[in-house]
Amino acid sequence: MIGRGTAKGRRAAALVGLLGAPTLFLGIFFLGPLAIMFTYSWLEPGLYGGVVWNFYHLNYGRIFGWANTRYEQFDPAYLQIFARSVWLALCTVGLSLAICYPAAFWISRQPERRKNFFIFLITLPFFVSLIVRLFAWVLLLRPTGFINQALMALGIIDQPLEMIFTGFAVVVGMVYIFIPFMFLPLYASVEKLDMAMVEASFDLGAGRWQTFRRVILPMTLPGIVGGSIIVFIPSLGNFIVPSLLGGAKVLMIGNLIEQQFLSARNWPFGAALSMVVMATILVSLLLYVRQMTREERVTATPLNRQEA
Repeated sequence: MIGRGTAKGRRAAALVGLLGAPTLFLGIFFLGPLAIMFTYSWLEPGLYGGVVWNFYHLNYGRIFGWANTRYEQFDPAYLQIFARSVWLALCTVGLSLAICYPAAFWISRQPERRKNFFIFLITLPFFVSLIVRLFAWVLLLRPTGFINQALMALGIIDQPLEMIFTGFAVVVGMVYIFIPFMFLPLYASVEKLDMAMVEASFDLGAGRWQTFRRVILPMTLPGIVGGSIIVFIPSLGNFIVPSLLGGAKVLMIGNLIEQQFLSARNWPFGAALSMVVMATILVSLLLYVRQMTREERVTATPLNRQEA
């Protein structure tokens, strides 16, 4: 009994030693700032910046519609900006998935040496500054840029297309940036795909669409959902890409939060907007975890029945 108690104590001490530092780090540098932001979102904004320590629910009222006072008014533009941000983030996820899904299958079927080379090419943009890469897209998409000049030289268009400072340019920039984040989870799932099950599906008379829907898609779904979440979260709060490629015409929620903190100096309202973004991300993560848990239960149920 004494030996067992000593062993349990050692395991507990080792566990505390392993998890203590990361837990302390997250508590100080993640949960701490998050708690400050949440507190500030319920405080009154100061006249010249900062906060006044009075309970003030109208920060959320300006967003959701119950602010109707002399100084605070509900403006549907905030919800429109948030809806636009969600839409552009979803477009980024969809286009990234459409590009990376077939690419992951193609690369996974290559010889080992070529496979590693292609993966290196996908991660290569990480070695270049983000600002430099985005300014390259500015040069490509502007009216006198390479794309417009090439299309006019080929006779496809008569005058330059308005591509820069549009939602299209913002989506293109975010897809370009977040493609590696979508590709790597997808590639991990595709690599684990059991081709014997695919061949068995064809042998049993299933067509390509049935095989994809009933075999390939369920087996690669964890990578699809994981990559979509990883891309959606930074896309929703991104403000660098809209600033450079969207200009003043495409305002996203990240730009609005930046303006409230730096230009308007309305920290409580900026904190309230940040909490809305955090809540949206948290709901997305909870839905992802719930879906994965449900799929694990469905997968484990037949196995449990066979064991019984």
